[in-house]
Amino acid sequence: MTRKFLIAALAAAVATPVAIPAPAMARDHHYYHGRDGRYHYRCKRSSGTTGLIAGAAGGALLGNVLGGGTLGTVAGGVGGGLLGRHLDKKHDAAQNRRNGC
Repeated sequence: MTRKFLIAALAAAVATPVAIPAPAMARDHHYYHGRDGRYHYRCKRSSGTTGLIAGAAGGALLGNVLGGGTLGTVAGGVGGGLLGRHLDKKHDAAQNRRNGC
């Protein structure tokens, strides 16, 4: 029972930042006012850290739930971290292409 509660609490903690919208001011930090008087998009260079952390946490949780014990938790964390980092970097690269960077 305690294990199910812990898993549910961890899932809620991971999903909460996604469900809460960012304030309007925080979303505009990728734009700057150019000398020509127009707003320009500032290209992002992602290190993939956010994806790494989220993927590692999710992978470790999944590895533990699937019954892998310590080895499954560690392997899930490593695999999830690598996959999360890759997807984060891929997302930012695609966003830069759409914005003409």
